[in-house]
Amino acid sequence: MRIPVAVAATLIVALVSGCAPVTEPPTPSPTGSTPIPVEPTGTPNVVAIGLNAPWSMVRLPSGSTLVSERNTAQVMELQADHELRVVGHVPNVVPGGEGGLLGIEYVNPKGATGPWVYTYFTTATDNRVLRFRLLGHSGTYSLGAGREIITGLPKAQNHDGGRIKVGPDGMLYVTVGDATERELAQDPDRLNGKILRLRLDGSIPRDNPTHGSPVYSLGHRNPEGIAWDEDGNLWESELGQDTWDELNLIKPGGNYGWPIVEGKSDNATFINPVYQWHPADASPSGLAFTRDTLFLATLRGTRLWTIHPGEPATAEDWFVGEYGRMRDVIPGPHGTVWILTNNTDGRGNPIQGDDRIIQIKLAPVQ
Repeated sequence: MRIPVAVAATLIVALVSGCAPVTEPPTPSPTGSTPIPVEPTGTPNVVAIGLNAPWSMVRLPSGSTLVSERNTAQVMELQADHELRVVGHVPNVVPGGEGGLLGIEYVNPKGATGPWVYTYFTTATDNRVLRFRLLGHSGTYSLGAGREIITGLPKAQNHDGGRIKVGPDGMLYVTVGDATERELAQDPDRLNGKILRLRLDGSIPRDNPTHGSPVYSLGHRNPEGIAWDEDGNLWESELGQDTWDELNLIKPGGNYGWPIVEGKSDNATFINPVYQWHPADASPSGLAFTRDTLFLATLRGTRLWTIHPGEPATAEDWFVGEYGRMRDVIPGPHGTVWILTNNTDGRGNPIQGDDRIIQIKLAPVQ
């Protein structure tokens, strides 16, 4: 479904004006058996080297992993034997600043003509999401015909958002930055500073917070990470300005305050973050949940954070400064997590072999 910003604006009913104050929800407690959180253990293992400004990873059922490269606009395949090859080139990508080929996602719904690879990227005029048929098998994958899912997303040199993931409800979630127009993050008629929720074909679900609107939550600055816990709760990581970076528990229709507030506040209109960091310790990007633990990759912070949601949430940092900037983190094979470094993006200090994928073993917290 093609939704330029101007058209989307006519569809979106006000989410802010006339709304009652939003009460901050308690951090959810896992149901069922007692959770057993995990933490890194042992010596990390490098499973891939030589990536060019990589941005996002997604593992496939075949055992391969797809990686997006921001500046080359290439989708790479890391095969199960850890060999890298080019799957295809996404057309019409115009890299610059923080834009380029950003998020990727894999989905193969039952009864569909997939499997598909979804891509979020920057063009000369906008950010957009396209999906491509994924052809072949491990070692021969290629990109087939593309189809527009949503266009007209705001673009800028900075704050382009870019994470896309399919949730446990089968819907496509898209994070959109404020594109340096901070006031628009509070404007329900613009897509700046929002998390969007779409069907896989780009149409708008009937049960979205506002009828006819793709907006799922608003008041975000530059959201670059989303993940769901085992109970279906949606978590989001967000780069702040100069004061606080945030980990948010996303509620349908929730307003997270940017640019009126940054970090926790006493303003009952906005939902407070569950956890917050100074930007020097975080600048968060990719987010993953596995084995009762949230994992957060950070850029300026050059570290991996583990977060254990609770009352209150607790966090611990790992590998501080050892691997440089970290752009993404995903669950890996055999109960591991994989980290994607991001030192060749123009802001890091690359060393020989960058950028790389690093596998980290996990063990129960002692």
